[in-house]
Order: sequence, then structure tokens, then C-alpha cells
Amino acid sequence: MKNKTIIITGGAGEIGVATAKLFLKAKCNILLVDIDKKQLNTVKKDMNSDKVAICVADVTKEADVKKYVKKAEKEFGSIDMFFNNAGIEGVVTPLTELKAKDFDQVMQVNVYGVVYGMKHVMKSMSKSGGGSIVITSSVAGLQGTAGMMPYITSKHATIGVMRTAALEGADMGIRVNSVHPGVVDSRMMDSIEQGLGGDEAESVKEGFKAQIPLGKYAQEDEIADTVFFLLSNKARYTTGATYVVDGGLTA
Repeated sequence: MKNKTIIITGGAGEIGVATAKLFLKAKCNILLVDIDKKQLNTVKKDMNSDKVAICVADVTKEADVKKYVKKAEKEFGSIDMFFNNAGIEGVVTPLTELKAKDFDQVMQVNVYGVVYGMKHVMKSMSKSGGGSIVITSSVAGLQGTAGMMPYITSKHATIGVMRTAALEGADMGIRVNSVHPGVVDSRMMDSIEQGLGGDEAESVKEGFKAQIPLGKYAQEDEIADTVFFLLSNKARYTTGATYVVDGGLTA
């Protein structure tokens, strides 16, 4: 893994940062991509390494996606791995009250952003002999949750993106898989709990915990470990697969 290059979108979020730390330990070159400039700078400062670069970008804009791909190439030469991780939860509301703008926002980030990333990173990887890609989906891509139509729809869509890209990437030497976290102790889950429960958010959290056979929320490093495996040569014969990391929630 030494001196291999990885791009991580959603690079200022909990899972993005935890994954970056693993790859830094492996002495990889890392480009962190996020729309939050302030938090991105904080993460870079905390990681304190010349092997970490940052790029402020909006993944819903194809021009910005091209920008972060070009920056990775300029900084490190080629792209070996891509953690296509940026995503948002959107609003929690019944389908009958869903506003088009709220649906569009989630689809733009969670689907368009993923597709644009695949398009331009795969072009770059194909020139240098291939690579490995992991897309962050969710257990929300495997089942439904009332009140979360935009998020559920978007995470189902990423599975289709992954499977299609895995088939197209095989001849280029590019492996593509998806990781499906369950409930993670994170800002996003705090937002979902608040959206589903309001003043009863803590009860929602306890309800989720009660459904998890392992009895707890995941920590971000527990997701990052699976991502690291899938991107590494340890998973060299794995492509087109959905890897569920949910403590048994969907079992």
C-alpha cells in the first residue's frame, strides 16, 4: 500500500476521517475532498502529514469532480483507490408531504455525485492500469424506512451504480464494491433520530439499538476497517459485492 494514492470524498466526515487515518498508517497518499472548507482544513491540520492533501469541492457539480481528480493526479501522479463516500441524509418526512427540492437535493449528492465520481476516477484509473473503488451505500439500500424516501431511494440506486461499474471496470482492472453501514454513532444518525423522533429522539435511538443483535451502534473505525479491506489487495478477487457492516441488523 505504501505510496499508493486514494481519494476520499466526504473526507471531513467521521467515516471519511477514520478511513483516511488507516490509509495514512499504511503510508498512502491521500486526497480528502469535502464541501466544508473549514472542517477540511481542521482535518488536514490534525493529520499533520505531507502525504495528505485537500480539495474543496461540491460533488454534485461535474466540474468540481474533474477538479479533484486532476488535483490528485497533479499532487500524486495517479489514482489507485477511490472511496466514493460523500452523502447526506436529507429530510425526514412522509412521502405524501415530500417536496421536490428536498428529494432532488439528496439525489444530487448521493447519486449524481457518486456517478460523476465513478465516471472521472475510472477514466483516470484506466490510464494507469486499474485500481479499486468502494462506494458508501447503507443498510438503507437494502430495506425501507418510513419517512425517509429520498435517502432510501438514493442508497438503493448506489447499488445499481456499483454493479454496473464493476462490470464495466473489470476489463480495465478496476474493482468496484459497496459498503453498507448500519446505524453509526455519528452526526448523520443524530439528525435522523431527531427527524424521526423530535423530542423523543433518545427513544428512537434505543429502538434502533434494540434491533441490533450486537446491541450497539457502530463506531466509524469499524466501517473504515471494512473499507480498507475492500480497497486493498486482500480483496483482489472481490468485485460487484455488497458488504454489510451492521451488527446483524439486516440478518
